[in-house]
Amino acid sequence: MEGGSQLNKMTEDERGQIIRHLQSGTKMMLYQQRAEKLTVKVIMECNQVALIRSDDRIVRMLDMSEIKEVRQWETFKDFKQFIENEGSKFQRIIWQSDKDVQQDSKICFTIFYGSEFILKSLSISTDSVDDAEKWLTGLELLRQETLAAHTPVIIQSWLRKQMYSVDQTKKNSISLKELKSLLPQMNIKIQGGRFLKDTFEMVGAKDYVLDFEKFHKFYNLLMFENQKKILEEFDKGPAAFVMRNTDKPDSSTISLYDFQRFLLCQQKEAWAKNCNQVQELMTIFSEDTLRKTYDPKLTIGEFLGFLFSKENSIWDEKFSEICPQEMNNPLSHYWINSSHNTYLTGDQLRSESSTEAYVRCLRLGCRCIELDCWNDQGEPVIHHGGTMTSKIKFRDVVKAVNEHAFKTSEYPVILSIEEHCGIPQQKMMAEILRDVFQDKLLNEPLEPDADQLPSPNQLKGKFIIKHKKIQESDHTIKLEKRNKSGKISFRKILNTWKMQIGEAKRSSTFEKEGELDIWDPIDKRFYKHDCVISDNKLYYSEEKKQDGPGNIQDIYKHLESHLSEPWFHGRLVGGRQTAERLLRNFCEWSNTKDGTFLVRESDMFIRNYSISIWKMGRIQHCRIFVSPENGHTFFLFGSKLYFPSMRVLIQYYRQNRIEVNELNLHLTGFMPRPKFVPPPHIGWFYSNLSRGEAEDYLLRIPRDGAFLIRQRKEHGNFALSIRVEGDIKHYLINRDGIKYLLEEDHTFFSLEEMVSYYREEPFNGKIKLRYPVTPELVECCVEDLLTYDSEQNREVAEDNPLGDQCKGVVDIWNCNVACKAKHARPLVVMLLNKESLMLLEFTSEILEEVDEWYQVILSIIQREQNLEKARIKESKPHISVEMSDLVIYCQSIKDNTFEKYSYKEVRSVSENMIPKEDNILEYNQKALTRVYPSASRIDSSNFDPCPSWKLGCQMVALNFQTADMFIQLNSALFSLNGGTGYVLKPEWMLDPTKKKTSKQNIRIRVIAARHLPNLEHIVSPFVQVELWPYTNSIGQAEDYSFKTTVCKCNGMHPVWLGPNNPPKYFEVSEPDLSFLRFVVSEEDIFSDAMLIAQATFPFRAIRSGYRSVPLKNMFGENLDLASLLVHIDLQS
Repeated sequence: MEGGSQLNKMTEDERGQIIRHLQSGTKMMLYQQRAEKLTVKVIMECNQVALIRSDDRIVRMLDMSEIKEVRQWETFKDFKQFIENEGSKFQRIIWQSDKDVQQDSKICFTIFYGSEFILKSLSISTDSVDDAEKWLTGLELLRQETLAAHTPVIIQSWLRKQMYSVDQTKKNSISLKELKSLLPQMNIKIQGGRFLKDTFEMVGAKDYVLDFEKFHKFYNLLMFENQKKILEEFDKGPAAFVMRNTDKPDSSTISLYDFQRFLLCQQKEAWAKNCNQVQELMTIFSEDTLRKTYDPKLTIGEFLGFLFSKENSIWDEKFSEICPQEMNNPLSHYWINSSHNTYLTGDQLRSESSTEAYVRCLRLGCRCIELDCWNDQGEPVIHHGGTMTSKIKFRDVVKAVNEHAFKTSEYPVILSIEEHCGIPQQKMMAEILRDVFQDKLLNEPLEPDADQLPSPNQLKGKFIIKHKKIQESDHTIKLEKRNKSGKISFRKILNTWKMQIGEAKRSSTFEKEGELDIWDPIDKRFYKHDCVISDNKLYYSEEKKQDGPGNIQDIYKHLESHLSEPWFHGRLVGGRQTAERLLRNFCEWSNTKDGTFLVRESDMFIRNYSISIWKMGRIQHCRIFVSPENGHTFFLFGSKLYFPSMRVLIQYYRQNRIEVNELNLHLTGFMPRPKFVPPPHIGWFYSNLSRGEAEDYLLRIPRDGAFLIRQRKEHGNFALSIRVEGDIKHYLINRDGIKYLLEEDHTFFSLEEMVSYYREEPFNGKIKLRYPVTPELVECCVEDLLTYDSEQNREVAEDNPLGDQCKGVVDIWNCNVACKAKHARPLVVMLLNKESLMLLEFTSEILEEVDEWYQVILSIIQREQNLEKARIKESKPHISVEMSDLVIYCQSIKDNTFEKYSYKEVRSVSENMIPKEDNILEYNQKALTRVYPSASRIDSSNFDPCPSWKLGCQMVALNFQTADMFIQLNSALFSLNGGTGYVLKPEWMLDPTKKKTSKQNIRIRVIAARHLPNLEHIVSPFVQVELWPYTNSIGQAEDYSFKTTVCKCNGMHPVWLGPNNPPKYFEVSEPDLSFLRFVVSEEDIFSDAMLIAQATFPFRAIRSGYRSVPLKNMFGENLDLASLLVHIDLQS
């Protein structure tokens, strides 16, 4: 849409002048980490923008296909602010006079480019307005031409780019030596040099040097040689070709008649009845000028090129067009492309907020964006409250939305506002929305007497506000009017309370200070902290170290916990002699250190144990006593130290020396029990967990040191997955007999020994294995951990009472408090934050102390509650009249029932709170529903949108910044209807009398691929094809997906033919809401699939026949020339 009308009016001569200007180059000032004068020019042959220094050294080459937007700044101030936000010094132009500012806004522009969600940028200023206008027009012109370019033209540019990348002599040629270095970059491995030399001779190279024409021929031969076997597909059938020879790309040709018959019979192309259109298509792929104009034919090499081209795409182009007649239904009849927390660029806790995230979403076709609005100094801001995400101004966001909302789609944009601002700043928000949006802001009903929502066509170019609205029946409106008239006021009450609070603060220092035991929800135990209550806040320090064995009594409470330990051998037949023989053989064979041990049941004393320890070639046996004391059972070992369990005892003496019978050593390694298998209740061990699932588990536990170990099916080995500095790292554990090797230089005799060791010693010198990630922790505690950690990590003022030792702070006035017996303690105080739901639990060994802390906290809360009552009376309603008046059709409602409703209401529900009743489908025929991700998705992962879409929910809000399968499904759905962001739901969802679309069958075969991305090495790809969504039945995923074999070391032109890659049949029960997904991957060192490329399509938009599947990266961006060749057979 953008700029298309002006460019279409441009004459060929005007276009030529602009392109020549860009090719000649222009000196410009670039602003990145520093300001620098460079020459910027376009190299048309390879379709790139070059940045060149004065010494002719190229600083950067920018592919035209990566450019997403060229933005001229309306004001010099905006340009300056953008550069400063990007981190540039911006020293060259900030001192210009006010007179030059107006001029500067016309010579400043930014190029946005990249292939991820967050784009990179080049900010530029030219010397003249004329230069800036030519570059703005020229780059947009070339960007659009690049999008529309035919495949042979793209191949030409790609080949030029490859040649220039190794053309050290700059003679537009490539030598045999340079070609050998280039082939790995082209993702192909050639066995032996004979093939290259023979191919050089075949293309007529002189002195083993290729000019561009011969390099192109070499490329054609290279691609054809490995894929000519595909031509056997066309030897038979209704559209069989007569091919006498298939040795070379040009050894046989396909006539116009044969090609037309192929398009009609195999490809089911109705338009191919028009012979002129078929001839036009053939001329695109014909490299011979004579064959284009007279008796058109395709060589078999050109025919293969057509099969892999985007012109032969599996995607039916009719779905790229907007259907105007389908845009007249009420809004509730559409699925609407929607974003969650649109401002975020990463996770939900610590990532940056950015106006560019709004720009990116809108340009990707998003039609419902979210704004979380909070009070700030001077004016409202947008950020994720209660986290460490950065803040951006509400005003800046509204300006960015206004500028970019209708660049991709002209249909309405819904602003979903989550309101946390007070009345004054809400009024400011309303004023900003009116000033910026002006007549684009919908501020009155289109048809006051209507009983349904208006259509997208009626709302073209409009902004719709989704926000809470004051009900006309609300008595608080009358109260507000009385306040204005002066008859009633609560200002005096509020001021009185403020004065009392201020006096209390001035007259006190610390209201309470001392040492408390605070509950850790991950370790499931109390830690001691220094604590202070000051200014209505509870400050607490880092946990205090505790000596002796008592510091782990709370962790292990089960006396029989040693039964699951690998070092415990139970009752040994032969007793002491057997233990000595086993331990000696083990230590001598494995050359272990002194302190290696095993524990067994004593063969002389009932309910007692013996430990056998290796020292200097000898074995010493010591008794472990079990002693009842005051109703409790303790374990003793040659000292007066009492331990609550055997496990605690062993753990203690692995850290402290044993001084019994002149041993004077630590326990080191142990001899594992023969045939020991980790018991099921060892939570950190998983026998059936994929790499992706492991990362999902670890990302949900927001603590460095969280870990798990998973078994790998393929090779019987294991992997350690650990969270380090917020990232997930995976390390291979090889099993060699009874030994476990980690990182090749760390050897253990069991996984338990490995975990025990690294719980005391930092792994890789960085971090200890501190938090075992158990299923219970992931399933049950994730909400607590989220709030617990976000509260801990909030910024603490530097002048806090605990100084640098302060770990966290709790706003007491914003909490509820309770006190009861819990966690095996007689009295525990519980502080629950009313907004974040963060729970802090603490106690003390002295009950009177606990009660004193409780009373202080209770008095603060009661004081604040009284103040809040005054505030409520002063500020009711919590919604300003000005913001309420802007809510016309999308009134936010808290009620999650779907029985009584108005068509103007919007219900917002979390992904895991969607009701399954039939009435939600009926509700969604008239009113709107917005579904958003669960709060536990702190990593910004997405949920499966298909179940919500199936219930008719219109706005299924996803995290656009996260490149996962579900955002790819979202992108696929909203590629329908011309990418407008509105897709009409099937008739059966809108009318209960209509039947669902009939089931269909599909037969799929993956044949080959071309131009797969290079992942800094030559890839060995395989393809997985999935029909999504899977069935709900357990164990039937194989009915909905299949894989090809692995093609070794070939990402350039792999082939999957033969009996090892048979076709697959799928039954598609719901064609209206099914997706066909192609994933190209290779296995990493863990034998886990690593994504190379993907393509996802709505089932209803695919075409049958031999089809190209244009591939995209994980962010849904096109990969030039990368494609699969598949055969599709659709049957009703």
